[in-house]
Amino acid sequence: MRISGINIPDNKKVEVSLTYIYGIGPTLSKRILGATKIDSDKRAKDLTPDEVSKIKEFIEKNYKIEGELRQVVKQNINLLKDLKAYRGIRHMRNLPVRGQRTKTNSRTVRGNVRKTAGSGKRKVELK
Repeated sequence: MRISGINIPDNKKVEVSLTYIYGIGPTLSKRILGATKIDSDKRAKDLTPDEVSKIKEFIEKNYKIEGELRQVVKQNINLLKDLKAYRGIRHMRNLPVRGQRTKTNSRTVRGNVRKTAGSGKRKVELK
């Protein structure tokens, strides 16, 4: 089953399999299934084509997902950068944006600057 260009896993419940789409989390998937009146305990492979089309239409009408959502997020970040807002500057410098400390624990954002120390032994050259 494909929704908006994403392959949805067949063997999982519909509620879980909808979360594979960027922009749809557990809460939103429950809301979608409630609005389309589809049983959330059904497996994705058991859905009828009519139910699949209901889900697709409801998502397309009411929510931004996948490429469109990624585009909006990117525009918002670029706006912050253009305004030279604090968060925009943090994005530009590849530092944590949401107030985390940087003295330690920001290695993933900064790209593991400090390497861990080795055992202290030097490797003997082979002759």
